[in-house]
Amino acid sequence: MDRLTNTVRPYAWGSLTDIPRLLGTEPTGEPQAELWMGAHPGAPSRLERPGGPLSLADAIAADPEGQLGEDTVHRFGPSLPFLLKVLAAGSPLSLQVHPDRAQAQAGYAAEEARGVPADAPERTYKDANHKPELICALTPFDGLCGFRDPAATAGLLDGLGVDSLKPYADLLRARPATDALREVLTAVLTADRDAIAASATQAAEAAARLGADDPEGPYAAYADIARHYPGDPGVIAAMLLNHVRLQPGQALYLAAGVPHAYLKGLGVEIMANSDNVLRCGLTPKHIDVPELLRIVRFEPTDPGVIGPAGDPADRADHTYDVPIDEFRLSRHLLTDGAPPRALPHGGPQILLCTEGHADLRTADGTTLTLAPGRSAWATAADRVEVSGAGTLFRAAVAP
Repeated sequence: MDRLTNTVRPYAWGSLTDIPRLLGTEPTGEPQAELWMGAHPGAPSRLERPGGPLSLADAIAADPEGQLGEDTVHRFGPSLPFLLKVLAAGSPLSLQVHPDRAQAQAGYAAEEARGVPADAPERTYKDANHKPELICALTPFDGLCGFRDPAATAGLLDGLGVDSLKPYADLLRARPATDALREVLTAVLTADRDAIAASATQAAEAAARLGADDPEGPYAAYADIARHYPGDPGVIAAMLLNHVRLQPGQALYLAAGVPHAYLKGLGVEIMANSDNVLRCGLTPKHIDVPELLRIVRFEPTDPGVIGPAGDPADRADHTYDVPIDEFRLSRHLLTDGAPPRALPHGGPQILLCTEGHADLRTADGTTLTLAPGRSAWATAADRVEVSGAGTLFRAAVAP
């Protein structure tokens, strides 16, 4: 078991204060968006060793079975199949969707065959893997997830009183759900840029007026999106999606093909080890509309908030079940004076403290104490017991 040193990514949408507050450090004045924990080549964690730091990616490459375990290597290959993050959204992220594994493999092969450079702005597929995600809130956390029922969205658009949006509302009422959602999103993303910008501006002004009367409702959320992305077609595309507010301990699972965006808040995010993102809006980056329309699942869905039943604080241990094997995230509420509890073992795990302190001990006598924002790496052979007073998240592969 090793303590980890991790990298903070300074993306423009990041909060200025949330990650520094978690870590107990002073804000730098620059956005601090994501704290990465794992072996992703973009920013691998470092193991704190007496002889100096060692990249977790290098440690795994040197001894895959010793670090990951024979079963994990057999199932996923000689690399860590998940990436854990603390995500701090100070402003909305791009509206996006991720491919499934077959789509990623085909898309990556096609771009490789065409010779599209890996760093080209028009490159869509950075690898051949899928990218399912789970976000668990540490603070109240706003997001968009999945298409709202088309009739409900038509009513929301009508409420704005913007004449240029009436054809979209009519389509949403008149056509079967899948066809209606596809036609409206296609129309928004392929519309004349000036015309759609004017519609987005009028919609934003109306949403701001309506949102002032209901700061917790969807109009307020869409008005805030428009404030950050004035005139962006994604403002209208976002109105097709469910607005969700998570409370601490609640989570969202983002499956392949489900459009989503994180809007504001601090959370623990875990995902399969992939960079494949297709953007729908709220971004100056390239949008591949034909490929996007091929990947998106055009069906209304319940956002599917998951978490402990009842008050999240009432459950000392909770695992967020998801329908994929690359990762499982669990949350453990530690009580001062309680006996140590044994964590599952047999595969690699990253342990992250988000509140209070967590005392870790392995069967060979190694001990570590984690403060908020600090994390540890446990190999497949490590048998870890945890005690303390606070909150510990455990990232692992599915058993």
